[in-house]
Amino acid sequence: MRRRASLILLGLAVFFTALSPLIRWYAFPRLARIPANQYEVIVLQAKNATLLNYTTMTPQKVSQVNIVETLRGNVQEAKKVKQQTGRDVVVWDALSYVADPQGNMVSEIPERYVFDAHSQAPVHAGGESVDGDPVRRQGIEYKWPFLTQKRDYYYFDAQTRTSAPIHYKGTQTFRGLKVYYFEQTIPWTRVPVPKKMPLGVTPAVVQAAGMERWYTTKRMFWVDPTTGAPVNGEEIHTEEMRYTGQPDRKPLIAFSGDVKMRPDFVDATVKLVKSERQLVLLLTSYLPWGFAGLGGALLVLALVLEARGRRPGGAVEGDDPAAAPGPQPVPV
Repeated sequence: MRRRASLILLGLAVFFTALSPLIRWYAFPRLARIPANQYEVIVLQAKNATLLNYTTMTPQKVSQVNIVETLRGNVQEAKKVKQQTGRDVVVWDALSYVADPQGNMVSEIPERYVFDAHSQAPVHAGGESVDGDPVRRQGIEYKWPFLTQKRDYYYFDAQTRTSAPIHYKGTQTFRGLKVYYFEQTIPWTRVPVPKKMPLGVTPAVVQAAGMERWYTTKRMFWVDPTTGAPVNGEEIHTEEMRYTGQPDRKPLIAFSGDVKMRPDFVDATVKLVKSERQLVLLLTSYLPWGFAGLGGALLVLALVLEARGRRPGGAVEGDDPAAAPGPQPVPV
């Protein structure tokens, strides 16, 4: 009986030991994915900011500027891209809406971002664009990969339509979470004028006025390394309208402010990340290590039962000594 039990335990030990790496390296990439229908809204604010009044063409101090960023998963487009590429992707139709203290639109920039549902690597299909202009992203945007590493990443800047390194600057604690702090500085760069602005201002109107738009920002993110989700973000952001070919003429500040996530959205994001990170840890840590430990324990138990089932002198419990053949007579 003990021999039979030890064999069963040995089989279970092999099963759970083999299941451990399968969960981590096979199940995790297939189960940990951004849902194709994800919908998310984040509100950011810049207190005591500067805005350009397009009626008088003078910069003015305002109490605050609101920036509403919407991410909407386009399920139908994701299915089309999967048919083209064979990859599970997410298609985000994003919108960055900037409003003055009265809620009037300052600018509105749509964006389409196509990326791998697990790795967050960009997928060059499905009409990826910024403000209607085709782009080809390199690196991440909005979200870091699952199990973020302590290293630099390439991060896509929607204003310049280019990617640049965003640097890992250290590990911090934010609202009870261990987070990685990343920082990126975009130097002064000439950037396109948004196609939708107040008072009928268009890129053609700005060009006809002999002006062009320049921009710089210092971008900061606090990222949960387990889920790759930023739990807080901030930008020290400045835009100018410069006179084309007249470097000595003083530019007009179009927008300047310290943009931060609104506190209630920070609270909601931290709460969501704390719950979602448990699902990722279940697939990457709790179950793999638990099954590996269980397999080891079962193996030890099987060996103990096998050892106890054997009697001194090599006899094994269950053998019948009476049934063993006795001494045989020597033929004469």
